[in-house]
Amino acid sequence: MKSLSVRLFAAMAVALAASFLSVENAVAEQAPRVKFATSAGDFVVEVYPDKAPKTVANFLQYVKDKHYDGTIFHRVIDNFMVQGGGFDAKFNQKPTRPPVALEASNGLKNDLGTIAMARTSDPNSATAQFFINVKDNAMLNAPAPDGYGYTVFGKLVSGSEVIQKIKGTATGAGGPFTSDVPKTTILINSATLEKKS
Repeated sequence: MKSLSVRLFAAMAVALAASFLSVENAVAEQAPRVKFATSAGDFVVEVYPDKAPKTVANFLQYVKDKHYDGTIFHRVIDNFMVQGGGFDAKFNQKPTRPPVALEASNGLKNDLGTIAMARTSDPNSATAQFFINVKDNAMLNAPAPDGYGYTVFGKLVSGSEVIQKIKGTATGAGGPFTSDVPKTTILINSATLEKKS
């Protein structure tokens, strides 16, 4: 009787583990991926609509509208983050849709390799600009640094060497900015939604 109970328990444990695995796989299959082709190389991010639905929908609409094509990484700070998606190579700011509500309290952290939305001091001001954390930036997690935090909505899944290359580029003044602009333009040639295989 005891061995039957042990076997039954073991079978239930295996079934439970399998169901968790299938749920994880289903979530992974649903996570959209966006490929950025840049002048420094290509990288791919995976985004999580289950964690930041408004932010992801907003981001993917900009991708579908080709907003990011021809924009630059205009703010690069080694050992912090790389930011882009708002200006063309001549530093003209691209028009955007209305901002999205902050979703920083979604459990995702501003850790190395994550993608988050840039914003102004207004927590609900994020539009198209994004940044990729090049180290763990706990000081950006809600409620820091200003009581609100910054919305993380995905992570880098390939091309980390490209982000490393971008973060290490020499910077200085450029366009309307007094610092942190790459001296060699880093252009986003295209951002495209990857098709499910």
